[in-house]
Amino acid sequence: MPREQGVKTIATNRKARHDYTILDTYEAGIVLTGTEVKSLRAGRASLVDAFGDIRNGEVWLHGVHIAEYTQGTWNNHTPRRNRKLLLHRSELVKLIGKVHESGLTLVPLSLYFKDGWAKVELGLAKGKKTYDKRQDLAKKDAEREISRVMGRRGKGMAD
Repeated sequence: MPREQGVKTIATNRKARHDYTILDTYEAGIVLTGTEVKSLRAGRASLVDAFGDIRNGEVWLHGVHIAEYTQGTWNNHTPRRNRKLLLHRSELVKLIGKVHESGLTLVPLSLYFKDGWAKVELGLAKGKKTYDKRQDLAKKDAEREISRVMGRRGKGMAD
């Protein structure tokens, strides 16, 4: 059977970009069991309240909910277990240094299949303050208003 090609997104963490400033992103593989893979292929995962942690020189993913596989039997997985992430040694060393030195955190941004392999996009993030979130929303509203006015002008419907 030929391996899948391309990228198939399973879950995204839209709230992460609202709550954090993403400084850098990394692509990591995930250590999964068979029923977890089958459940992911059915699109049954959630990244709400998920975060990354570095322990003993390894990166772990906490709080990701992968629903139990419906046809699974006695060997089904637990939905919110901690999962090990697979990174290149150079990326791992860089992440360990940045997380410990400057108080940054690891936030999963999306979960997807890439050429048949389960991957997670991990963001090196810094928490936003409330006023930063308000500024971002105001900026987004202003850009939306500008594009709406420009769209009207393009169609010949000036205000």
